[in-house]
Amino acid sequence: MNRLLVVFLLLVVGVVALGIYQGWFTFSSNNSDDKANINIKVDKDKIKEDEKKAVKEVQDLGHKAKDKAETAAGESKDKANPPEKPPQ
Repeated sequence: MNRLLVVFLLLVVGVVALGIYQGWFTFSSNNSDDKANINIKVDKDKIKEDEKKAVKEVQDLGHKAKDKAETAAGESKDKANPPEKPPQ
């Protein structure tokens, strides 16, 4: 159970760190009248934009991998069944 909690905590810290790096979250504070106000802003538009970019990149990688696999399969078929040489 402790391992699960540690993994969950690390996952949350990783997402927050990534969000700050990507500009999804911003934090600000205001100290006045002996009170501390902490504000967290979430840029939903930036998150959606980055999500669309990530989906497009993954799809492009998938297409490239599929093309490579088809090319490799075609080459292996050619090697397995070489064309017959005409009689001389």
